[in-house]
Amino acid sequence: MKILAFSDLHRDKDAAWSLRDAARAADVVIGAGDFGTRGEGLADTFDILRDITVPVLVVAGNHDNLAEMQAANRGWPHLHVLHGSGVAIGDTAFFGLGYEIPATNEASWNQRLSEAEAEELLAACPDKAVLVTHSPPYGVADLQRNGRHEGSRAIRAAIERHQPQLVLCGHIHHAWGTKGAIGHSEVHNLGPAAHWFEI
Repeated sequence: MKILAFSDLHRDKDAAWSLRDAARAADVVIGAGDFGTRGEGLADTFDILRDITVPVLVVAGNHDNLAEMQAANRGWPHLHVLHGSGVAIGDTAFFGLGYEIPATNEASWNQRLSEAEAEELLAACPDKAVLVTHSPPYGVADLQRNGRHEGSRAIRAAIERHQPQLVLCGHIHHAWGTKGAIGHSEVHNLGPAAHWFEI
């Protein structure tokens, strides 16, 4: 299975067009959140990406309106919005969780979960799934510009427990393109460029 994955488009239409074109070579497309900016502009990229004809699995970023994303399902049959939920594509299980974890920004538009809330939602993740989160796990692909790790301890614990075959995330822009491992699970912080994975 050939996976095209990205995160953090933040209304970048040129990046969305490029990803839409690249998706012709993919079996599954994964978007790890932040399609909009400050709760606005989801349609700027969704309207371009909806032309993709393979399964598109997305999680909500902290800048996204989850209800608006879920409403897009009605006109986009290939879209799967994952938030404490999963889907099987062929023999592969995918599980997703969106939002900022842990909560650091109290702005009204910022979509966030506490570590306890995230832990509860991640309990349903199957072993050996492909895990898609907006926030990275603590200590891997989560380094801020100031040198601090700002990933989620609940996501890290879920990875240690369920050992996903692949973990895809975004959120921390300074960490785009970085990767690491937790046990046997590879973790990749994506960013808005096309990233390819074979499973």
